[in-house]
Amino acid sequence: MPITPTYPGVYIEEIPSGVHTITGVATSITAFIGRAARGPVNEPIIINSFADYDRLFGGLWAQSTMSFAVNDFYANGGSQAVIVRLADSAAGAATITLPEDTTTPSGPSSGIQPNAFSSLNLVADNPGSWGNFLSVLVGHNTKDPSDLTLFNLSIKLTDPTGTRVLATERFVNLSVDPQSARYVVNTLAQNSQLVSVAETGSGYEVPAVRPAATSGTPSQPQPVPIPGYGGSDGNALTDNDFVGPGTDSDKLGLYALEKTDLFNLLCIPPYSGDDVSTHLVGLAAAYCERRRAFYLVDSPSTWTNLQTAYNQFTDPNIDYVGTKSDHAALYFPRIVELNPLHDNQAETFVPCGAVAGIFARTDAERGVWKAPAGQETVLTGVQQLSVSLTDMENGQLNPLGMNCLRSFPIVGRVVWGARTLQGADQLESEWKYVPVRRTALFIEESLYRGTKWVVFEPNDEPLWASIRLNVGAFMHDLFRKGAFQGSTPSKAYFVKCDGETTTQNDIDQGIVNIVVGFAPLKPAEFVIIQIQQMAGQIQV
Repeated sequence: MPITPTYPGVYIEEIPSGVHTITGVATSITAFIGRAARGPVNEPIIINSFADYDRLFGGLWAQSTMSFAVNDFYANGGSQAVIVRLADSAAGAATITLPEDTTTPSGPSSGIQPNAFSSLNLVADNPGSWGNFLSVLVGHNTKDPSDLTLFNLSIKLTDPTGTRVLATERFVNLSVDPQSARYVVNTLAQNSQLVSVAETGSGYEVPAVRPAATSGTPSQPQPVPIPGYGGSDGNALTDNDFVGPGTDSDKLGLYALEKTDLFNLLCIPPYSGDDVSTHLVGLAAAYCERRRAFYLVDSPSTWTNLQTAYNQFTDPNIDYVGTKSDHAALYFPRIVELNPLHDNQAETFVPCGAVAGIFARTDAERGVWKAPAGQETVLTGVQQLSVSLTDMENGQLNPLGMNCLRSFPIVGRVVWGARTLQGADQLESEWKYVPVRRTALFIEESLYRGTKWVVFEPNDEPLWASIRLNVGAFMHDLFRKGAFQGSTPSKAYFVKCDGETTTQNDIDQGIVNIVVGFAPLKPAEFVIIQIQQMAGQIQV
């Protein structure tokens, strides 16, 4: 802070340097949207491994193509993912009914006034048949046996066979008294990941007396757990669950991603049948443009051969894909993997999850400016491809902007294309290539977040100089890492922010204009080797 001199002597004042370091954002956080066996609905949840997905969303599930896509993502080098579980309106949460303890006296003499509820009803934290495999034990061995409102609660979740315990929780000294610090409603709401107290229109269903302790039978003296019942997975999803009326304003479905700070890649595996509707594909691509993200589109299931893929992709009358956005890329054909839920039988799956993993792996090893394609992009876990393509067949599809997955001897199955859906040769788009588009998105998002300190600063030359310093340092760091074309910084990028870019009229309106340009690296799609036969010298 400024110093006010009051006595003769030396004063020390620290002056801010004006340096605001701009940090590059993540480039491969992948959002997956679809059905899951369990987990919060319409809430984006960040995970860092498939073990997290197994724990929070129930792992592989036959009715969830998303679960297999997430598994492929991590098998192929994926790092961080955002999962949005959706469920249709027919899905229901399981309930567990705990009858009140009839041996506990109630009435004026006991100090416990009866109420309308004769049981404590618990409900699974989210819908799905998984809640039917919850079970509860109630005990009365509390800290104060004379307090007839206290009880202990043990909750267990098993797999459908009942042989594998998936999760357990234990809560001691819970109370049915609303004035207690261990009130069952608040304690379960804040601490349990499995159940909560059921709520009606008039409030929570909590009896005046504690639940009865679980007991055994003469033939089985050990306490018998009280099971959950009534949970339902509902029906297959529809477009309305993703982008129906009100989903955007209420942040539901696809737009639940508004609740997450950042995602870079989007995968929507098939949710009803074998394909994603072209209507949803178009809206998802538009949303990615809005969020500076990139959408990985799966080829339609009807593309079971080269000719069908070529004819439908080039059909001028019918749009079989749903978008031509430069924020999206299409991958063909689909992949064949072993399904552990069906005795490891070979089945066909969409490639978006595996390709997203390749994107993440390439970003980590080489940078977002490296095309996520080539011999090093081996698809892990893929047994074969649903359509085998030759070089000549690949040559028919690549100029159209369709990225092919190929199978080569020794190398295996790899990604063999890096074009956006604006990548057709005849479109001559500047966003023809995936790495160029994604590098631009990376720079845009990083500068958007890294220049917010500029807001409300005095708009004059000192500010402009500071902007040039900070943005220039960020761009120069990328240049040193090999992100740009050019042998010198002046040939690779420029940063302008001065009286030329920001006029007096802009200043009067509170605007500062920053112009950043860069020379992108474009992938070497075609390697041409010229060979000439040298004739023997003529002896003279």
